Amino acid sequence: MDEVLPAPRLFFFGLQHMLIMYAGCVAVPLVLGAVLKLPTHTIALIVNADLLVAGIATIIQSVGLTRFFGIRMPVVAGASFTFLTPMILVGSEYGLPTMYGSMIAAGVFGILIARPFSRVLRFFPTMVTGCVITIIGLSLIKVSADLIIGSDPQAADYASVRYILLAFAVVVIVVLANRLFTGFLRNVSVLFGLAFGTVIAWMMGLTDFSSVGGAGWFGFSAPLQFGAPEFRLMPIVAMCVAMVVVFCEMTACVLAIGDTVGKKVSDKDMARGLATDGLSAVLAGFMNSVPDSTFGQNVGLISLTKVKSRYVITVTGVLLVIMGAIPKLGEIVASLPGPVIGGAGLVMFAMTGAVGIQMLQKVEFNGNQNLLIVAVSLGVGMLPVAVPTIYQNFNQDTQFILGSAVTVTVLVAFLLNLLFNHLLVRGGAPATEAPKAPEAAPAAATDSST
Repeated sequence: MDEVLPAPRLFFFGLQHMLIMYAGCVAVPLVLGAVLKLPTHTIALIVNADLLVAGIATIIQSVGLTRFFGIRMPVVAGASFTFLTPMILVGSEYGLPTMYGSMIAAGVFGILIARPFSRVLRFFPTMVTGCVITIIGLSLIKVSADLIIGSDPQAADYASVRYILLAFAVVVIVVLANRLFTGFLRNVSVLFGLAFGTVIAWMMGLTDFSSVGGAGWFGFSAPLQFGAPEFRLMPIVAMCVAMVVVFCEMTACVLAIGDTVGKKVSDKDMARGLATDGLSAVLAGFMNSVPDSTFGQNVGLISLTKVKSRYVITVTGVLLVIMGAIPKLGEIVASLPGPVIGGAGLVMFAMTGAVGIQMLQKVEFNGNQNLLIVAVSLGVGMLPVAVPTIYQNFNQDTQFILGSAVTVTVLVAFLLNLLFNHLLVRGGAPATEAPKAPEAAPAAATDSST
């Protein structure tokens, strides 16, 4: 893991890691900007800032920064889908200054609880994280639908047939790429979908890249581009809940990486890695970006290539920083048509939900109340997705918390698990994980992150 490979191999292995995570990384600011109806230039700014912060976080994770940050393992950081729902809720309800203020507060919260959290993971078993990952995927499908058909029912082109066909074309391309290709090409199937979907959209006259010409070739956005951060209690609570979920995801990924590279991950190692996730949220809040976490697909690449050197990941981080310093690239990405983004997002969000279901398969449901816990958590979590106005008669702060499918699911699953599996245990501690062969553990952990 500490081997320094020859420069050409370092570069190409690092480039491969960047290409695999690139589409998923830029998808978060693209979806965020599209849903909040931000100008193309603003979306481009967030895309570039996203790549910059992801690069910095990746470098810190692989190399380390003091004794408090950086797990010093081959960990690639990128924009987290877990934060997408609370960011959309906060941004649409309170504006960008509050969104970034709550992001900074959640990052500080993450740094402070990193060490204690690494010791209390038993309160966040697979059942809790599986429910949360499932609800993240299911709740974001509506976001994809709005990107495909538009969010204004009064618009003349609302739910246009050609928009829907374009989105389905992107889905078909992603599916075919997964079926026809293997290895690296299969891992960048979403990138294929975005590229070919954009070409189809151009042929249909649905693209507008006029803003690319006015963008510079090199430069970084100024910190706090949208004004001084604002801090409100309920948005901060929602972001902090998302941070706890991200910690659970990262734990699964890091344990999988440790198994792959032959390293036993200690509590102190885990705490440094989790604290870096918190630090990335603080950086994101100041640098107009989005929070980062470990990318699961890169964990799979390490298993596939058997290249364990953490300095390969350092090169990936440097490449991400360079990409984040090219404004023209951000403008190109930000100009992708909504149906193209929505089609690619549909696949990624649905896969997120499927990963959550896969995680729940490891849960032991016999002789306990775990099935009830999962049912109630998902049921309550889906209420605001199915009927967005269900809590409209509550006060604004309560609406904000209850209206977040992710926040509600985390709270309900955590509290019910605490009640049934820790406080009201009969005849000893119940099994919360289904029996499995020891060799199956690494693969299951690898698939547990979005």
